[in-house]
Order: sequence, then C-alpha cells, then structure tokens
Amino acid sequence: MAALTPISRKPVSFYVPVVAVAGAIAGLFIGTAQGSGLLGAVAGAAVLAILAFAMTQFVDNEKPMRWALLALFVLGGGLLGGPAGLVLGLGFGWFFGWFIYWLYEGRYRAKLVPYLTPMQVLWHYAFRVICGAILVFLITPILVVMPLSFNAEDFFTFTPEMLRFDPAGYSLKHYRDFFTNDDWQNALRNSVMIAPVATLLSVSFGTLAAIGLSAEHVPFRRAIMAILISPMIVPLIISAAGMYFFYSRIGLQGTYFGVVLAHAALGIPFVIITVTATLVGFDRSLTRASANMGADPVTTFFKVQMPLILPGVISGGLFAFITSFDEVVVVLFVGSAGQKTLPWQMFTGLREQISPTILAVATILVVISIGLLTTVEMLRRRSERLRGMSPG
Repeated sequence: MAALTPISRKPVSFYVPVVAVAGAIAGLFIGTAQGSGLLGAVAGAAVLAILAFAMTQFVDNEKPMRWALLALFVLGGGLLGGPAGLVLGLGFGWFFGWFIYWLYEGRYRAKLVPYLTPMQVLWHYAFRVICGAILVFLITPILVVMPLSFNAEDFFTFTPEMLRFDPAGYSLKHYRDFFTNDDWQNALRNSVMIAPVATLLSVSFGTLAAIGLSAEHVPFRRAIMAILISPMIVPLIISAAGMYFFYSRIGLQGTYFGVVLAHAALGIPFVIITVTATLVGFDRSLTRASANMGADPVTTFFKVQMPLILPGVISGGLFAFITSFDEVVVVLFVGSAGQKTLPWQMFTGLREQISPTILAVATILVVISIGLLTTVEMLRRRSERLRGMSPG
C-alpha cells in the first residue's frame, strides 16, 4: 500500500512537545497503577519525546518505525504488567505510532479548511479531546463493572487470576445465581409486570399532551408544558415523598397500580419532549386535507399523524421504559415488599448481603439499555429522513 502524501511537515518545536504531553498523560495513568503517578508522567513525556524525535529525524520510513514502536510498547507492557500490560502496550503502541506521524506529516489539517488559524485548529481538536475525556470519565465505571461480573470469587475487586487473564479466575456463577435465585427472579418478574404498563400509560398520555400542546391556540401552553415535564426537573426524592403522602391519603400506597401510576408520571415528560420534537417538522396541512376529505379526528390521528410521529412516540416509550425499569427511589416510597423491583433488589443486596450477583444484574441492565438507546438513535435518524432533515 502506498504511503500517504505528506501535506506539510512541522518543525520539531511543534510536534515533539505535543507528543510529550500525550506521553505524560499516558504515563500518569500507568505510573498511578504502579504507585507513582508523577514519576510516570515525567517518564512518559521524556520517552515519547525522544522516540518522536528519533523516529522522524533519523529514519525516513514510516511503516517500519511504527511497527518497531508497536513491538517496543508490547514488550515493555508485557514486562511491566504481564498479559494485561501487553494488551495495554499494544493499544498505546498503535496509537502513538499513528499520532506521531499524524502530527509530523501535517495530516491533522487534511480534512480541515485551509484558512483556519493555528488557534482555531487547536480548539477544533481540543474540543474533541475534552468531549472524549468526559465520555471516558462517564463510562469507566461501567467498563469496570462488566468484567467484574465474571469474577470466579465473591469479590468486588479484580483478583490476581483475572489480572493474569487466567481462565480459572473467570466464571458465570453470578449469572447462574441471578437466573436461579427466587429473590432475583421475583424482582425481575415485578419489573417486567410494572415497566410495560407504566410505559403504555406514559406513551398514551404523553402523546396526547404533546399533540394538544403543539397547537398554537391552546392557552397557557408554556405553563402547562412546564408542569408536565416537572417530574424530570424536580429532585426525585421530593417527587417520591410527595407521591407517598398523596397515595397514602387515597389508598394507593403499597399497591401495584400505585407503583405503575408513579412510574408513568416519571415517564410522561420523556414522551412529551420526544413527540414535541417530532411535531416540529410536521406539516399541519395534511390534517386539514384529511378533514376536508371527510375523515374524523380519530381517523386523522391514526392514519395521518401517527405514522409520521411514530419514531418520536417509540423513542419516548423506550425512554419511559428505561426510566421505569431502572427506577428505585420512588418504588421504595410508594411500593411494598410485594412490588420489589430489580433495582430495589440490587439496592437491598448492596445494603444487606453485598452479593456479587449485583454485578451480573448491572451488566445485563447495561446491555439492555445500550440496545434500547441504539434503537432510539436509529428511530431518530429515520424520523429525520421522513421529515427531509437528512439524506436517505
């Protein structure tokens, strides 16, 4: 494969310090794991600066140097951290081999407009690095929990066998416990019985509210909208306490129907927001044309409006389902032992018995959430295509 054509090679004073900063960040993490973050940062900066200078100034052949750097990092990672360090070295070696020549050859400007100033280019990539760092900060706890759910021991920490990638350190016993334990299965059954019904109520009421509030002639629609989405804004503990006192007065506290209504109230704001966003691009002349052809409002809704706003309705329903399925605070206030849901059982497990099965359940919930959110994103793109906001 032919090498990429260089755009503009940068002076040493530009790319070597940048690579050194990246090396310091990588060294900080590795040094912290070894017991000295400061030493790791200094060593990482020095090593990467020397390697960047040597690779670009003394050898004019990119591919062999990138392979050599990859081999060096893999060897160093294997010596310092065993199999885990080897995998980490593989990732760092590939990244820095690409990163050094990406800067040196000026490829970072290849897809940017040529009139950008150096500060604009800096902010362009700094903004993406900041967003990536925030994303890593948010998903790191999830990435830690998932491998721990396969721990062969009843611990919440990585065992030496797991760090060595020894098959004996991994097991599915926590997943087996979840699928065979009566307490966990009863909690799962309650969640499955509550969440779909709450979602159905949320979608029904939320869709009708969004359609009604989208009409410009409705008085006080901004105030009504603020009230309807307030469960999303008000702290959950306040909503839960209010529901508890209200339900206890009307006899719904501790009942199945009470928990369903509470979860429906929490899910309605998500449906209203997603359906309202879908209605922004809705052509209201279609409903007038339907009425002129003799269709009643119900027929117009199901035959004209619903097919076009269906992606928003389904997206809101998925958000409402996730909210109900993952909710624990409200059900603790308005539910009883007979409505113990899966998050409630997880909370009990953390507080009373500290069962590692919680890690397996958390992993299952994460996988379900990822699947639902992927579906939401696909529906969002389909909705944009239907409204002509993006190419097909």
